[in-house]
Amino acid sequence: MARIAVISDTHFPSRGRVLPDTCLSAIEGANLLIHAGDLADGATLEMLRGLGPPLLAVVGNADDNDVRGALPETVEHEIEGLRIAMVHNSGPAAGRLARLAKRFPSADLVIFGHSHVPLLARDPSGFTVLNPGSATDRRRQPLHTMAEIHIADGVAEISFRGLDGVGGPLPSEFLRSVG
Repeated sequence: MARIAVISDTHFPSRGRVLPDTCLSAIEGANLLIHAGDLADGATLEMLRGLGPPLLAVVGNADDNDVRGALPETVEHEIEGLRIAMVHNSGPAAGRLARLAKRFPSADLVIFGHSHVPLLARDPSGFTVLNPGSATDRRRQPLHTMAEIHIADGVAEISFRGLDGVGGPLPSEFLRSVG
């Protein structure tokens, strides 16, 4: 069994300097930490690497030159049979599933950031895209969010976690609002 903590768009130091305690608690003990870009600066990259779980991250459009030199634009990774791909900007919402399935044909799941809008969408084949939202810059969203992926017996379960004092999985009415 594996647990993956997924965050994106932290934009340090302009949108904060620390991750919320609820986010840090969720990262603690994870088998892998994924950051889908716009972490922002080299100091943040080093902080994320020091949190404990191995870090898998991509560069975002707002990242500085230190981050641009250290991280790739895309990543493909397999953990316990789940084939994950990641890119920061997935492009427009229209045609997203088909476009990402074509770009990453061997992936089961594509994780992206950029919009700060939590999203989980699947096509009929089971191909899935995930945006965890932002732990530090919610923009017009009701909560700061992250996602968690639990993999057991080759099956991945994805949930969103509210970080504004909620702490646990988000209520179903919130999940319906993000698709």
